[in-house]
Amino acid sequence: MTVTQLPVAFTPDTADGTEGVAVAPAPAAPVIPSPPAPNLLAGMSNRRKAAILVMQLDREESARVLARLSDTELEDLSAEIARIGTVSGDVANAVLGEFGNKIASGLSDTRGGMDLARELLTATVGEERTDEIMDKLSEAFVELPFAFMQNLDARQLTSFLSDEHPQTIALVLAHLHAGLASAVLAGLLPDLQADVAHRIAVMDRTSPELIRRIESVLERRLSSLGVAGDLSAVGGLQPLVDIINRADRGTEKLLLEGLDKLDPELAEQVRSKMFMFEDIVTLDDRAIQLVLRQVQVTDIAAALKGVSERVRNKIMQNMSERAALDLAEEIDVMGPVRLHVVEEAQASVVRVIRELEETGQIIVGRGEEDAFVA
Repeated sequence: MTVTQLPVAFTPDTADGTEGVAVAPAPAAPVIPSPPAPNLLAGMSNRRKAAILVMQLDREESARVLARLSDTELEDLSAEIARIGTVSGDVANAVLGEFGNKIASGLSDTRGGMDLARELLTATVGEERTDEIMDKLSEAFVELPFAFMQNLDARQLTSFLSDEHPQTIALVLAHLHAGLASAVLAGLLPDLQADVAHRIAVMDRTSPELIRRIESVLERRLSSLGVAGDLSAVGGLQPLVDIINRADRGTEKLLLEGLDKLDPELAEQVRSKMFMFEDIVTLDDRAIQLVLRQVQVTDIAAALKGVSERVRNKIMQNMSERAALDLAEEIDVMGPVRLHVVEEAQASVVRVIRELEETGQIIVGRGEEDAFVA
């Protein structure tokens, strides 16, 4: 029979020589497991972790790290450092731990910001390159609302937004870059397209708090689907014009026809801004010659008042030498002209260009496209 021996302890021999007595140890108290520590890095992007890690390094070490990055990576990481506010010691410790480093307890908070981003960049790429990168950051640093949608596929975003209220869709599209907003708008049903376009145009100012609340709700919904003066000026005619200018011609036609039904005056305002008089320099020479044949010399002369030399030269080089001299003389004879007269003359030229485009005699480019003569 096997006898299991329990561990025993011995009391020491007493001073009078009495032998110590063997005693059994008291039973150990049960160990109660502590609750698991919260994951401080849950949901944190790798870019954010990298930024926090670099912030813990001294300037010389961080410069050596940043020197190994490409320009794009350098700009992205610098933007992330500039965005970061205060990073708690616990979070910094968790980041360093994830990268296999040890850090002393009681680490003080670390603060990021534009100044730190500039300091790190200067140590890495020098003052001149730092100024270039910081200029880009300054232009795009304020993170626009709905930034989490900027990299989504247009079809995904269209599907996601199509059931939202038209005002919500308009608010989102007004904040997206024009190319993506145009693709989303093109994917909506025609009636909804016109409604959303109208709301973008008449939208004025929206409370930042309301924008943040809508953004938060949409971001949570998107996440659940698993798809990868204290007012903000948003919307207005120009965002809508930018969107339409990047749309295909079929979408443009549907949008403008829809706006005609909803608000004819607004539709005409949009049309007037879609091709500005100064954009005439983008037209092919033959297209300009076709336009000039249908516009009175007095209108051309008034339209050229106050424009750049580039615009004036583009017009005159498409006229005969005699006609160009007559036009220059007409401009001089006119003297000072009221602004509204110039604007009306320019609008009349633009109307001719739009009419020629609508009849297919010229094709006006969109975005970076060139114009063609049919």
